Amino acid sequence: MGALDQLYDHSLALLTDLYQLTMAYGYWKLGMADTEASFHLNFRKHPFGGGFTVACGLHEAIEFLKRMRFDRSDLDYLATLEGNDGKPLFDRGFLDYLGKFELACDIDAMPEGTAVFPYEPLVRVMGPLLQAQLLETPLLNLLNFSTLIATKAARICLAAKGEPVLEFGLRRAQGIDGGVTASRAAFVGGCAATSNVLAGKLFGIPVKGTHAHSWVMAFGDELEAFKAYAQAMPNNCVFLVDTYNTLNGVAHAAEVGKWLRSQAHEMVGIRLDSGDLAYLSIEARKVLDDAGFPRAAILASNELDETLIESLHQQGAKVGVWGVGTRLATGGDTPALGGVYKLSAIRKPDDQWEYKIKLSEQTVKTSIPGILQVRRFVGSDGLFVADAIYDVPTGIQTPCLIIDPTDQARRKRIDADARPEDVLLPIFRKGSLVYVPPDLPSVQRRTSDQLDRLHPTIKRLVNPHRYPAGLEARLKTIRMEMIERAQWPGG
Repeated sequence: MGALDQLYDHSLALLTDLYQLTMAYGYWKLGMADTEASFHLNFRKHPFGGGFTVACGLHEAIEFLKRMRFDRSDLDYLATLEGNDGKPLFDRGFLDYLGKFELACDIDAMPEGTAVFPYEPLVRVMGPLLQAQLLETPLLNLLNFSTLIATKAARICLAAKGEPVLEFGLRRAQGIDGGVTASRAAFVGGCAATSNVLAGKLFGIPVKGTHAHSWVMAFGDELEAFKAYAQAMPNNCVFLVDTYNTLNGVAHAAEVGKWLRSQAHEMVGIRLDSGDLAYLSIEARKVLDDAGFPRAAILASNELDETLIESLHQQGAKVGVWGVGTRLATGGDTPALGGVYKLSAIRKPDDQWEYKIKLSEQTVKTSIPGILQVRRFVGSDGLFVADAIYDVPTGIQTPCLIIDPTDQARRKRIDADARPEDVLLPIFRKGSLVYVPPDLPSVQRRTSDQLDRLHPTIKRLVNPHRYPAGLEARLKTIRMEMIERAQWPGG
C-alpha cells in the first residue's frame, strides 16, 4: 500500500484546477477528447540560485495515476457547479464519460534522484488530449514541491561535507501533506533521518529525536532534568543544553554522561539550538573532550540552511550533526520550483504530428515544440559532459551540437566519444505501469551518484558554473522556424 492510499481513503481525481475540467469538457463536446497529444513538464531556472536540480516526486505521481478514477461523490459534486446563467456547468453525458475514465496515456519520466537542468522535461505525457490535459495540475503539484525540497536538501548536505543532516521541519511545514512530502524529499536529497514519525512509518525513513526545552523546564533544575531523562531513556540521550546557560548545560550533560557510563550506557551527544554556534560548539567540544567524551556528537539546529552551515564550517565550528527545519521543509526563500506543463504536439487525422509552440515577450517563457527526450553524455572519467534536448522523430546527430534555449551564443559541440544515455524512462504504456519504482534508499543513492558525477564548480552554492544543457541543433532550427512563422505568418 502506498503513502497516498494510507493517507487518503477517497478519490483524488478532483485534485485539479477547474480550468482543466472546463477544457476537458470542451474537448469532449467538440469531439477532440481522443485526439493524440504530447505534453512536457519542465522548469525554467534552478531554485536557490543553484547549478543543479534533483528530480523528485515521481513515486507519488505513480501512486496518483494508478488510482485516478472519478467516483460517484466526485461526479455528484461536479453536477452542482453552475455557469453564470445558473445552469449546470457540465452536461450529464460528460460526467458519465468521466465516470468511465481509465488512464490510457504513455508517460515517460526522469527517475527520482536524477540531476536535471532548465527546460529539460521531467515528464513527457502522450495520449488522448482530454486525459493528458487533466494530468497537468496533479503532476505539477506532486513534482514541483518534492523536487524543490530534494534540491534544497542536496545543497544542505553538500554544505555539511558528509556530516549527517537531520530533517526537523514538520512543525513549520505547510500542513500534513507538506510535512510528509518534505520529509520524503529531504531523504531523497541526502538527509540521514527525520523527526517526522509519520514519514518514518510511511516511507521507512530513520527517525531521530530526544527532548525539548519544556522537559528541562518541567524539573527543578537542568541537572535534575538531564538525570531524569537519562533514567527514562538511557539509550537515547542527546541533551539540549541551551535552556538556561549553554556551557553550564554542556557541563551538566557531561556529568550525567558519566553516570550513564557507569550504568553501561553511553551519552550520544548534546544539541545547541541558539547563540553563537561556532563559538559554543568549539567550547563545548573542549568540555566534552576534557570530561572523557571525545565521541559525543555536537548537534546544531536553529534556522540553519546551506549558507549558514558553510559559514560555520569556515569558522571552525565543531558541529558533527546538523538539524535543519524550517528552511529545508518549506524551501526557505524560494517557495516554489516554478514547473510548467506545456502542449508540444498534436497528431493530425493523417497520423502526422503537428508541433505546437507557445510564444511570449519573455524569451524564457517560449515553449519547446516536439516529442522530447533528454540525452546525457558521459565522459571517460564518469562525469557528465552535457545534455541535449532532442526531438525523437527528428533524431539526434553524432557528434552533437547543443544550443542554449535562451542564448544562441551559448553552444557546445559534444564529441562522438562521449557515452550517450537517454534520461526519460518509460513509466506507463497505454495507462499500464511498466516501471518498477526503486526503494527509497536506492533513490537516495542515485541522488548521491548523480551529484558525484557533476563537476564541483556546478555544485558551488554561490555563482555556480552553468552545466551545458541545450537544444539539439535540428530541434533549435525547428523551434526558430516555428517562432518566425507565428510572428510573421505572411512572411
